[in-house]
Amino acid sequence: MRVHVVSDVHGRVDALAGAGDGADALVCLGDLVLFIDYEDHGQGIFADLFGERNADTFISLRTQKRFEEAREFSQGLWASLDGEPRAHIEAAVRRQYKALFAAMPEPAYLTYGNVDIPHMYAENLREGHRVLDGETAEIGGLRFGFVGGGLRTRYRTPYEVDDETYAAKVAAVGAVDVLCCHIPPAVPELLYDTVARRFERGSEAVLAAIHETQPRYVLFGHVHQPLARRMRIGRTECVNVGHFRARGAPYVLEW
Repeated sequence: MRVHVVSDVHGRVDALAGAGDGADALVCLGDLVLFIDYEDHGQGIFADLFGERNADTFISLRTQKRFEEAREFSQGLWASLDGEPRAHIEAAVRRQYKALFAAMPEPAYLTYGNVDIPHMYAENLREGHRVLDGETAEIGGLRFGFVGGGLRTRYRTPYEVDDETYAAKVAAVGAVDVLCCHIPPAVPELLYDTVARRFERGSEAVLAAIHETQPRYVLFGHVHQPLARRMRIGRTECVNVGHFRARGAPYVLEW
């Protein structure tokens, strides 16, 4: 059995179309949307709406952790548009999802990333796509569990939930062979982004589940340039499957 796993697609339609080649199934751990590209400031929804120069300023403020200034700056830009910001964002996301789901291989098992908008997935799903969040599925004789979204941060991305809600989803999944999350377990080496030079938030509930149930694998993304891409905790292999927008290649899981 061969399964390809991707995360942090962030608009990479071209590579997504071939991500399932040679695999029995594709697993996608979310973050399909490209809102801001920290590598190419001219890409993404923010730059499409406000231009690359404004994207430069916004990214610079956030990189310097001047979050209130960044918020005030962006609020001024949103106020310059007609209508509610939410309407502009959802229209742009809808366009991205339409292209991404059209390219998404089948069969595919998906969960949400922290920058995704869950209620908009359903509009574009094809017959071979199955979305799971706090749920399980059997793939090739192994039990896979899926936990989507992220935890609350000062970045206020669209699908962040409180710790208790996230922990309840992990508990609902229970003991599995492969635990698939968007965010990593709360282990510093797996959370530190060496380029952004910051720690992302990881899940204490996922770490507890590793110790308690010892799945074969825990697969995740979210941290684009991690200090450690994999780590063994007991019998569990924890693997960051990679920043798909940058790599354009899936992680391969075979058994």
